[in-house]
Amino acid sequence: MKRREFIQDLVASSVALAASPLTFALGTEHKTFTRYLRPPGALDEDKFVARCIRCGQCGEICPNRTIKFFGIENGLHSYGTPYIIPREQACILCMKCGDICPTHAINPIKREVEEILSQVKMGKARVDQSLCLSFQGKSCGVCYRACPLQDIAINVGWMEQPYVTDKCVGCGLCERSCIQIPQAIRIIPIHAQPI
Repeated sequence: MKRREFIQDLVASSVALAASPLTFALGTEHKTFTRYLRPPGALDEDKFVARCIRCGQCGEICPNRTIKFFGIENGLHSYGTPYIIPREQACILCMKCGDICPTHAINPIKREVEEILSQVKMGKARVDQSLCLSFQGKSCGVCYRACPLQDIAINVGWMEQPYVTDKCVGCGLCERSCIQIPQAIRIIPIHAQPI
């Protein structure tokens, strides 16, 4: 993003925010208005936001066009930082974003199962059994088949009922593929989970 575009975007956002009937304090606490993930290999939220230089290279190299960039909707603290909305487009765990990140806000990780399992912590999938077709007696299994870590991060039981394990890295492919509306499986971002 060029300096001129950044300033124009910042001014336009400020005008829109000032005209809005709903106002909030910017730059104080992390007020999240949408559920989002950080790219695979991203540092803890505060360190990530501090180290990311908002260069946009991770989004440019992403072959799945998964990575987007915040405007001011998440507060000025994360303006220009990359994020992922798994229901819109999930991460395919190609690990290219970490290879190109110049500041290691996103760590480089080899595209090997053991490396991904030990270093990627985007979030964890959670199944809502009241919405899941397989728990309603209608075999589905779409989330299981979408998972790149089948029988590691997710297992299936009777009628293809999905059971998420502690090895789930939170890529979001299960959420993206879920045929239910609202989706029966969602990724809970690591930065939104209780410690």
